[in-house]
Amino acid sequence: MRNTRRLLLLLTCACALNIGNAQTIIKDTIYVSDSTTVFVPMKNRGRTELNLIKDSPIVRALDSLANIKFFQDNFFDTEPSMTQYYNFASNYVPIFPDSVYRDRIAVMRKNSPIEYTYNRYVKDYIELYAVKKRALTQRLLGLAYLYFPLFEEYLDKYDLPLELKYLAVIESALNPKAGSKAGAKGLWQFMYGTGKVYGLTSTSYLDDRFDPYLSTDAACRHLKDLYDLYDDWFLVLAAYNAGAGNVNKAIRRAGGTKNYWLIWPYLPSETRGYVPAFIAASYVMQYARDHNLYPLHPGILYNGIDTVEVKQPVSFDQISEVLDIPLADLQFLNPTYKLGVIPVKDDRPYYLRLPRELVGDFINNEYAIYNYTSSKGINKETLAEQIQKAAELIVHVVKKGETISQIARKYKVSIHDIKVWNNLKSNYLKPKLRLNIYPGNNSTVAIQNPASHSNKSSQEPEKQQQETNKPLFHIVKSGETLLQISQKYGCTPSDLKTWNNLKDDNIKTNQRLVVSSSGLSKVASGNPKASKAKSYKYYTVKEGDTLWDIAQQFDGVTVEEIKRLNNLRNNKIIKGQRLKIQVIN
Repeated sequence: MRNTRRLLLLLTCACALNIGNAQTIIKDTIYVSDSTTVFVPMKNRGRTELNLIKDSPIVRALDSLANIKFFQDNFFDTEPSMTQYYNFASNYVPIFPDSVYRDRIAVMRKNSPIEYTYNRYVKDYIELYAVKKRALTQRLLGLAYLYFPLFEEYLDKYDLPLELKYLAVIESALNPKAGSKAGAKGLWQFMYGTGKVYGLTSTSYLDDRFDPYLSTDAACRHLKDLYDLYDDWFLVLAAYNAGAGNVNKAIRRAGGTKNYWLIWPYLPSETRGYVPAFIAASYVMQYARDHNLYPLHPGILYNGIDTVEVKQPVSFDQISEVLDIPLADLQFLNPTYKLGVIPVKDDRPYYLRLPRELVGDFINNEYAIYNYTSSKGINKETLAEQIQKAAELIVHVVKKGETISQIARKYKVSIHDIKVWNNLKSNYLKPKLRLNIYPGNNSTVAIQNPASHSNKSSQEPEKQQQETNKPLFHIVKSGETLLQISQKYGCTPSDLKTWNNLKDDNIKTNQRLVVSSSGLSKVASGNPKASKAKSYKYYTVKEGDTLWDIAQQFDGVTVEEIKRLNNLRNNKIIKGQRLKIQVIN
C-alpha cells in the first residue's frame, strides 16, 4: 500500500509538471524587466538562484583583487569631493528601496544606447558589489582610474558605447593578471582561439591577452563583430560570455526572437547572471558615492604611466636593479611578459611601460641596461640562448585517439626524437598530455646544442611550404558557426562574409567557404564570373527597420558596408532616411 501511494504521488507530480508547461506555469512567473515577463519552471529558478551569486566566475574575479598587493592603504584623500561627499560615517552602508534603484537605472538607460533595466537579479548583484564585497569594490573603483581612460579611448575609436568599459569589470574585476579555470586571460578574458583570431599572440615568453592596449583593441573589434550579428547589446554581452553558438541555440529555442530577456531561460546558467551583473556593475560604478564607496588608490594612475620601445632582449631583473624599481611594479605594469623577459625579435615592436618619472632614466641608460649582468647572472648572452631555444619549441597537446606516429608525421620528426625530448618510455600517449616538439629537427643532437640550428634564411623554404599548404576552403559541418570557423583558420567573421559574399552569418551544412585571401584569389582567377559588376541602389528606411534587416534584403551586403557608404557613425537609423546600397549585378 505504501509503495502504491508513492507511485500515485509520483504520477500526480509528473502530471502537474506536464500541465504546468502549458497552463499552471503562471505560478512560476519571473518579472525580469520593466516591460517583459518570462515564464521559467520552478526547477530552473531554484538552480539559477543558487548559482547566480554563489561561486560564480564574476565573484571569483572580484575576490582575486584581494591578492593584488600594489594598492596603497589610503583613499584619494587629496580631493575632498572623492572622500565624504554625503558626510556618511565611514562604516555606514546605505540601503535603498527598489524604487530608488529602478529610477536611477532608468536615468542610465535614458543616457545610453544600452537598454538598462532593473529586476531582482540585478538587485542581487548590486548587493554583491555595494554591500557584501564593499572593500573589493573600492579597489575596483581605484583600478578604474588606471584603465577606464584607456578603454574609453578605444571604444570611441570604434564608435562603441562607452558604457561597455564596465564589461571588463565583470570579466576580470580590472585585474590585469586575471585568469579563469577555462583558460581565459587578461582584462577582457580572451580564450586562446578567440584571441588568435583578433591578432593576440601567445608564446612561451609573452601573451598579448594580458596587454591592456592590444587586448582592449581586440575586444572592441570583437564586440563590433558581435553587434553586427545581433544588433542588440544584451545579446552581444551574452555572446561575449557564452559564445555565439550558445546564443543562437537559445534564440532558436525561444522561437527566433532576438530579445535577451525572452531567450534568458534557454541560456547557460552562468550567462543568465552575466547581463544582470553588467547592469549592476554599471550602476555601482556610477552611483558609488551614494553607497558610501570611494576608490582605493592603485598606487599609480593612467597619466602617471609612459611607454618606451625596447630594442634588445632584456629581463625585468636587469631593469629593476639598474632603475631601482620593484619587480612587482614592473610585473603589474607589463603583464604581457609572462617570464619577466622582453624577447625582442624582428617580427614586431616590443614596449615597456614604466612610471613616467623613470622613462628618462631608461632612455639615458638603455644600452647599459641591455649589457648589465643581474645579481642572478642574467645578461645579454644568457637571454639570447634562452630566447633562441624557446623560439624553436612547440607544445603539442595530445588529442583523444591521437598516436605518436601521427604527431611525428605532422611535425616531420621521428618517434625516437619525441620520446627523448619528453622522457617517454613507451609509445603510449594519454589524452591532454603536453609534448615538447622541435619541428624540422630529425636529431636530438640539434636540440642539445641550440647554436647548431640552421639560420633564418635556411628556414624560409619550410615557411613557404607551410604557407602553400594552408587550407583555402572549408566545408561547413553541422552546427558550425562563422565565429568557430574563423577561429579555426585565423581570420575574422567579417573576413569570411567578405570573401564569400555572405549577406548575414547564416551558413548551411556542406556549404563550401573560402577561408583565406589566397582561396579568394584562386576562385577569381579560375572563374571569371566570380568577379561581378557592382552598382548602387537607394533604400528608404521603414518604421521598425534595422541595418541588419536592410542588409539581409540585398545579396552580399553587410551592415559595415551600409555604414561606410552612408557615413554612419553608429547603427541608429530613422524612418524615411534614404540609404545608399551597393549591390552585385
